[in-house]
Amino acid sequence: MRLNRRYIGPVLAAALAASAIGCIGGESPGPSDPSNPTNPTDPTNPTNPTDPTDPTNPTNPTNPTNPTQPTQPTLSEWERNLAARNTDYGSAMRTAALKLVGTLPTLAEIKDLNAATDKKAAYEAQIDKYLADARFAAQIQAFWRDTMKQGGTINNVNYDTAPNFAAQLTVEDRNLTELFTATTNSCPTFNAQTGAFTAASCTQASPSKAGVLTDPSVLRQQFSNMGFRRVRWVQETFVCTKYPAEVVAPQDVGGAAKYTAPWPFTSISGTANMGRVDFRDTQAVVCANCHATMNHQTPLFINFDMNGAYQNTPQVRLPTAGTPVVTLLDYLPAGEPLSWRKDKPTPDLASFGAAMAADPDVAECFVARGWNFAFGKNDIVNSLALVPHEVIATQVAAFTAGGFKMKTLLKQIFTSDDFTKF
Repeated sequence: MRLNRRYIGPVLAAALAASAIGCIGGESPGPSDPSNPTNPTDPTNPTNPTDPTDPTNPTNPTNPTNPTQPTQPTLSEWERNLAARNTDYGSAMRTAALKLVGTLPTLAEIKDLNAATDKKAAYEAQIDKYLADARFAAQIQAFWRDTMKQGGTINNVNYDTAPNFAAQLTVEDRNLTELFTATTNSCPTFNAQTGAFTAASCTQASPSKAGVLTDPSVLRQQFSNMGFRRVRWVQETFVCTKYPAEVVAPQDVGGAAKYTAPWPFTSISGTANMGRVDFRDTQAVVCANCHATMNHQTPLFINFDMNGAYQNTPQVRLPTAGTPVVTLLDYLPAGEPLSWRKDKPTPDLASFGAAMAADPDVAECFVARGWNFAFGKNDIVNSLALVPHEVIATQVAAFTAGGFKMKTLLKQIFTSDDFTKF
């Protein structure tokens, strides 16, 4: 059968029309049809440009490309981890009890915390009780023993006086900078059973008294050639860093390494200016990077003998042939000032202690040591258990403004989010 060409056009047109209107369904899309791009009410229509829930709709407030959507900060991995922590006062109390009184919480303490409506207030009240407990005195005395690296009685010499004084200042919530400025009662005794301190002055005839800086047991334990061990103890214990203590932009002084201290290179002694030890040597390392500060400090301590007693003449010796007694010229050229730091002259130990008390690095060191105590870290210097400034900036500011009170600081640390969140 031959197809009549007269019917091809109309048939094809009808077929196309049927296809266009959905010949299988038989109807054109209505206003509720999800395929209708003009349907303003159908939330399931993914192509509806007016659908407010459509993630591609620029007016959708959850659309990250929506110009009206506030920009969300990008959090680092650490920030996300911190934000994911949850408060757990029970766990915090267990750790706090071990640190502050040396035992786990009692069953009654645990039940009281669990039953409390306001757990934050109940936890903070328990921290107050721990800090007022006689056992806290023993715990903090042990902390200061570890910090100062001395304690006990050896050959009838009591090495606990400095740790006792620091512990007493902590327990009584006094200004901790008295460690460097006290002129009396800086060698107390301590009864570990009762937690009681008994005031006592050091047996020291020094013309300038400055707390633990003139404590005979400290000076005895830190006795060494030229007395450098004494200032190293001061630096590491109370500034929390090793020497060099002062660092500025490197300078070329003709050696293999650069000179980084703020003092003039010629401000300390060398063999070129009558010194018997060449502190300006640069053949291997630049000795002056550390000694620029050390040599301006150490002469304040050289008149204390091997027993820590003050004498009218230098008592420490050079590590050279014959071990001669030092003179001031072994450290500094004539006329060079004694100083805690560059531009911080301290002609005697009293002014040296006052300069330490005013140094913000010393305040931050106290806070960092308190922080590491709470969190069970090792020694900040020996183990490099450093605490970034940003972590403790709030506590440093409060500690400084509040009169350098260690007990108050410890409560702030033990009740902080960082301690109570896990």
